[in-house]
Amino acid sequence: MTKNSYQGYFIDLDGTMYRGKERIPAAARFILRLQSAGKQVLFVTNNSTRSPHDVATNLQNNHDINVNSYNVYTSALATADYLDQLADASHRSVYIVGEDGLKSALAKKGFRETTDHPDYVVVGLDSHVKYDQLATAVLLIRSGAKFVGTNPDSNLPNERGMVPGAGSFVKLVEYATQTKPIMIGKPSPIIMEMALKKSGLQKKDVVMVGDNYHTDIEAAINFGIDSLLVYTGLSTKKDIAAEQIKPTHEVDSLDEWQVN
Repeated sequence: MTKNSYQGYFIDLDGTMYRGKERIPAAARFILRLQSAGKQVLFVTNNSTRSPHDVATNLQNNHDINVNSYNVYTSALATADYLDQLADASHRSVYIVGEDGLKSALAKKGFRETTDHPDYVVVGLDSHVKYDQLATAVLLIRSGAKFVGTNPDSNLPNERGMVPGAGSFVKLVEYATQTKPIMIGKPSPIIMEMALKKSGLQKKDVVMVGDNYHTDIEAAINFGIDSLLVYTGLSTKKDIAAEQIKPTHEVDSLDEWQVN
């Protein structure tokens, strides 16, 4: 058993709380232990398409994890929070390649969508994207708009296999503009910074829990907080043996984690 005294847990979803539609029973028990101990739980996800309500509903209905939308922090929310602190009142125009989760998050922070010289171009996942949308994004960035990517995920697992993720669209726009984006999602420290701000805690009091070294754990390393890698998803022990910087903690199952 591993003991700890963290007050806040930033937690990944796919591979950590569930595997696609498959339950990970230890995950539900882990969350229940955290809640019983009065710990703050925040699911930090690179997904920019789904609303926090939808994510929480999926956890409740399909994975026996009783949380609400306040416990969910998406890359869409982090993008909106980051731009909100960056932009003044007169620079809140944006062109968006993305779905409702991203558009809603930005609208709630007072950003208006336009194709007329926007201050920002935000590129996320849009499963119905058209060439003209990407072309418009490229032209606007080349005309001076700041380029923001929701997350660098190259692929997204679904029932068809590993389909293109938001990072694939971001890379296309980056290649066509020769402009590096401000990247918000894991492993960028920006989403961690915004999550910490939402939590109201200090770095020493939180830990990032995930299954993927190159997103979850690297995000924690890049931001300077502790990490807990669980071997129920992508990364393997062989993978971690090759990494110079190790996770702070490693467990085979979240059942091994003792909440103090």
